[in-house]
Amino acid sequence: FILAVYFLFGFCQSTGGPVGTAVMGNWFSDKESVKRRGLIFGLWTCHQYCGDVTAALCTAWVLKIGLPYWWGLLIPSVTNILWGVLTLQLIADPADVGIITEEVRIRQEKLAAKRAELAEGEVLEDTGPQAISWANALRIPMVAQYATAFGFFKLTNYVLFFWLPYFLGKHFDPVTANLIAAIYSVGMMPGGIIVGVVSDWFGGRRACVIGTFMGLLLVFLFVFALFSEVLAAVPLLIMLFTMGILVGGPNNIITSAVAADLASHPSVRGNNKSLGTVTGLINGCGSITASIGLLAVGPLTSTYGWGAVWFFLMACTGAGTLLMAPKIYEEAFPKPLHESETELEAQTTSVVV
Repeated sequence: FILAVYFLFGFCQSTGGPVGTAVMGNWFSDKESVKRRGLIFGLWTCHQYCGDVTAALCTAWVLKIGLPYWWGLLIPSVTNILWGVLTLQLIADPADVGIITEEVRIRQEKLAAKRAELAEGEVLEDTGPQAISWANALRIPMVAQYATAFGFFKLTNYVLFFWLPYFLGKHFDPVTANLIAAIYSVGMMPGGIIVGVVSDWFGGRRACVIGTFMGLLLVFLFVFALFSEVLAAVPLLIMLFTMGILVGGPNNIITSAVAADLASHPSVRGNNKSLGTVTGLINGCGSITASIGLLAVGPLTSTYGWGAVWFFLMACTGAGTLLMAPKIYEEAFPKPLHESETELEAQTTSVVV
């Protein structure tokens, strides 16, 4: 029963990320917003960690005053219902209220070109953008690599998020353990903003920034593997806050700004439904990889101790970064303009929407 409930919970909750990212992409598609895409999406993705921190504080409060455990579930449930009512009042696409964005303009131009090819008497109705298929989404350059790499990064995040309170509970009382673990989620909020802003500064070279963050995370995980059992509360707070920045930045940006970049590929421009599919594909692949990887944590801790878990996360972080290596190299050493245009034309013809 519990497994079924958790499955339904995860199934329903997973719809929020892709849909939310697609709606943000609909509204922030003008040239100025694209230039500041990292900052915009970095700020927007803070919402999920506000929820994480609030939930941790709520749980700590429930435990501290001695309320029944189900209060820790009731409060978030009521909050979700209230936010759901608010969300129903929002407008998903500016085109629905007559606002013509860049994406809508491109779609209208494509429609006009198709109508010009029609025989006399034939009519082509504007039914809106058609959803891109999973297969065509995977044909967009770097989508498959990002989807797989994100799985390893998401696994690292999930292990730290779900297992930290349990690990800290061996050294601190439950309330203190929850509060210290919450610092990790607090660090994830500025992480997304920092990665977004820095990648905007460097002309959207997000893979290079993500690779740098992951390299730094490897160092912190190595230190954590050696000294996590003996660290006092203050060093733990500093370590976890910093690790939250290093993990949260790439995780936030890959599922928002990077997904928007990928969905802006010339082959699917004018189809604003591609962003939701790309985001869902990256998120879904990440969740599958993370859920499988989480099964290894229990056996690792019982057989080799917590140090093995941190080394396992180092391997996952390294694997994800290596998958992004072609994109990092491409951004660090861009090809001459004429070569890039030729390659882009070939990629555009290979993706059928």
